[in-house]
Amino acid sequence: MKLETPAGSPRDSGPAGPARYLRTTDALALIVGIVIGAGIFRTPSLVAANTGDSTMFLAAWILGGLISLNGAFCYAELTTAFPHAGGDYHFLSRAFGKRLAFLFAWARMSVIQTGSIALLAFIFGDFFSQVIDLGPFSSVIYAAAAVILLTTINILGLKTGTLTQKMLTAAEVLGVLLVAAAGLFFAPEISAGDEGGSGLLSPSSGTSSSFGLAMVFVLLTFGGWNEAAYVSAELRRGKKTMVKVLIGGILIITAIYLLVNMAYIHSLGINGVASSEAVAGEVMRRAFGEAGVVIIGILVAVSALTSANASIFTGARTNYALGKDFQAFKILGVWDRKASGPVNAFLVQGLVSLALVGLGFITRKGFETIVEYTAPVFWFFFLMTGLSVFVLRKKEPDVKRPFRVPLYPIVPLIFCITSAWLLYSSLAYTGLGALVGVGVLVCGILLNFWVPGRRIIPAE
Repeated sequence: MKLETPAGSPRDSGPAGPARYLRTTDALALIVGIVIGAGIFRTPSLVAANTGDSTMFLAAWILGGLISLNGAFCYAELTTAFPHAGGDYHFLSRAFGKRLAFLFAWARMSVIQTGSIALLAFIFGDFFSQVIDLGPFSSVIYAAAAVILLTTINILGLKTGTLTQKMLTAAEVLGVLLVAAAGLFFAPEISAGDEGGSGLLSPSSGTSSSFGLAMVFVLLTFGGWNEAAYVSAELRRGKKTMVKVLIGGILIITAIYLLVNMAYIHSLGINGVASSEAVAGEVMRRAFGEAGVVIIGILVAVSALTSANASIFTGARTNYALGKDFQAFKILGVWDRKASGPVNAFLVQGLVSLALVGLGFITRKGFETIVEYTAPVFWFFFLMTGLSVFVLRKKEPDVKRPFRVPLYPIVPLIFCITSAWLLYSSLAYTGLGALVGVGVLVCGILLNFWVPGRRIIPAE
């Protein structure tokens, strides 16, 4: 289906749409800030329990970086050939039509992005409550305040939002490097006799199925690098910069993850990592005593805040693209020239996120539930975006591609197989939560038939 608004049209870069204000460092801060969230402090113990020894543990993180780099090559081709504030929404629209694109935007607005924002806000609230406790409702008060504060900062303007993101990312990266230094240089090295028995590991650790489960957690921790697609239309010297951002971001993140996991192994050993529910806290306690535990609490809170701010920044872009294309959602498709951003999309996204914070407060199982029902939906659309590389090469062969996926079709094929495997794993592993997520997606399918036809955008 040919679109009315081809990539790179004046609407994308003129005064009525996104302008190219973002620098390479802005985009790198955004991607690193999204990916290095609270996951690196939670998932290493699960990876260790399922890999069985230190070599396989570290190999899993290297493999995670390679798989993510594989996906980054696919996104580099799509974002440089079809730069647009809608990111994946725009690629799916060109490849498969507006119906699937609408379904993606619906899922992102109702489940994926707003759920992630609420989840991260709760992590921030839980950990910051350990520093300053506001009473029995401390966590939910902090979570709601984080959503309101970060949404307001982004509404105030693009420069305010990106400056906040760079400051938060710098604090986050320095904090992660502090944990790595604590484990490698300050905490005493674990001896073989202190590690404990192999009973601390999963009974099936070291098998192929167990390693596969470990990779699910590794790739969950790497998740979020594809958010670069949503700023592809706002980058200075966009096409060349986007390739640097995607590939450079993955390399930086892989190096940091490898370093901090080496520190975990050095300080706690594979059995100690596998048996700990707060592996970074254990390392900081061994290095600096109880003061280290307080430091790690602040660090996790900052990490969650950083990822939440980046998710708010990119999530509103998809809602903006939805508003540009569908009459029923036109209120979202307004680009505020003064703020250099989609203000209405920020407001709607903030309200939905606040509603999910309220839901999490009622159930008190917000973290587990949201992780479960977002994962299958996320990997389904990741698979479809990978297939877009093949479809668009066939459908729009004459579009200039400043960057082409190397070793085509092997690289995108591996990306699609990996995504399909993780889609299956997330469905098999999560159960009821996955069914809820799929149910919300089905609601989107029904809504798809109700929504009036595409909005026809006048040519400029």
